[in-house]
Amino acid sequence: MAEIRLENISKSFGSVSVIRDISLTVNAGELVVFLGPSGSGKSTLLRMIAGLETIDSGALTIGGVRSDTLPPGQRNIAMVFQNYALYPHMSVRDNMAFGLENIGVDKTEIETRVTTAARMLEMEHLLSRKPAQLSGGQRQRVAIGRAIVKEPKAFLFDEPLSNLDAALRVRTRVELAQLHQRLKSTMIYVTHDQTEAMTLADRIVVLNQCKIEQIGTPMEVYLKPASRFVAGFIGSPGMNFLSVDVVRSGRTPIRFPNGFQLEIEAPVPAPGKFDLGIRPESVRIVTGEDDPARPSTEAKVDVVEQLGERTLAYCTLEDGSPFIAQDSGRSQVRPGDRVRVALDTSAIHLFDADGRSYQAV
Repeated sequence: MAEIRLENISKSFGSVSVIRDISLTVNAGELVVFLGPSGSGKSTLLRMIAGLETIDSGALTIGGVRSDTLPPGQRNIAMVFQNYALYPHMSVRDNMAFGLENIGVDKTEIETRVTTAARMLEMEHLLSRKPAQLSGGQRQRVAIGRAIVKEPKAFLFDEPLSNLDAALRVRTRVELAQLHQRLKSTMIYVTHDQTEAMTLADRIVVLNQCKIEQIGTPMEVYLKPASRFVAGFIGSPGMNFLSVDVVRSGRTPIRFPNGFQLEIEAPVPAPGKFDLGIRPESVRIVTGEDDPARPSTEAKVDVVEQLGERTLAYCTLEDGSPFIAQDSGRSQVRPGDRVRVALDTSAIHLFDADGRSYQAV
């Protein structure tokens, strides 16, 4: 395993800038996820680390070795692609061994590595099969096994689960987490799926418009988003946003569009217009058991999603603003009901016109 360090990395295609002055350190043995929407630059950044895209400016070091000028084959990393890229005429064993044979590794050593990787991935019984005889999940495991036998300094994964169905994605995601625990290797994983990021990552790098928005553990980016973009991108369903008036800085009343007011302590630099953000689990349907002191306002229920352990109520406030509240799995709320929704003031975020976050304290 090896540390990967990026220093002021930039990349353009003609006049279009796709990576802008990014600096990042991936610690040895760490699993870091690059997360962002399509076009955010995450796959390009991964391909630059792999050597499949050139770096216009900046420095890349892998395991302490300056690597941005090295060809891909000399960087000692292994990449697993979205497309499995298996040779259809070869068996699983031959697919896994092919790269080692090309560089002249001894046959006994090749057999040892292939057998060890197959045992690790629980596919010893598949070694004689051809790719056409495998399921999608099994093919992806072969692609991962082909990377493992190289014994690289680091693994790079480019959306490896996107071709799998929902149930298989869940199972393979667990297998990848277990693989990282066993190998303790440095891994970088690219995805636009926040569930994959939250469940796999030691740290998440959130990318947007070719730059890093935030770096943190999964719960740091969920509970303490650095920007409005991160707050809206992380979480399912997304964070509620409302345009509000902040009357003064410090201990301040906040006025909602429907006239409802509450008071929080927020370190905003000055009063004015802000976007208030709060996650659905911090907005509760008021019942007789709720604390009457908690601020609440009236809303009309439009749609109800009963998800088993919880119920989501898609509501409209009196001024027409949409809002999602959460209730228990046994909720009796129905579309058309008028309810009161209570807000947990400690979970409120305020975002200024530039998207910067100010969290209630």
